[in-house]
Amino acid sequence: MTQERSHTFPELTTKRLKLRPLLMSDSKDVFRLRTDKEVNKFIERPPSRTEKNGEEFVKRIEKGIADNSIFYWAISLQETPKLIGTICLWNFNEDQTVAEVGYDLFPQYHSQGIMTEALNAVLDFGFNIASFKAIEAFTHKDNKASIKLLIKNGFLEDKNRRDRQNANNIIFVKQND
Repeated sequence: MTQERSHTFPELTTKRLKLRPLLMSDSKDVFRLRTDKEVNKFIERPPSRTEKNGEEFVKRIEKGIADNSIFYWAISLQETPKLIGTICLWNFNEDQTVAEVGYDLFPQYHSQGIMTEALNAVLDFGFNIASFKAIEAFTHKDNKASIKLLIKNGFLEDKNRRDRQNANNIIFVKQND
């Protein structure tokens, strides 16, 4: 039986951050994030070519939120609405008990604990509000910062699984305890 997810899209707050819905006004920053060489060093996806690609991406996210197939947040600092990164729960399994987490952050905000703070808020939401039983993360085997983030937040490497779409990825899983 498929569990229907029909939550009002949640805005999450932490000590320093606001995780809010992605807006069309974020499209230029989305474009910059998706074309930043440092951000995309370990991500295998076609690069955005024009700012219009940022607008199209925001529209796809809005549609995914409307049909309950994704939770996607813009990360901003409490004091300003400017997007500094994104984090999402998506790629739900068939019975919607498992989700994948994905995230990116502009390099000038790296190594400040921002993604740890955002990830903790999203994990809390994913397990306690959306009722996922497990949350997975697929990360490049050489992305040391992402691997460190996942381990620090209680994810364990699933050595019995391989990413069929990207042989360079390793899979981490966190169970809802």
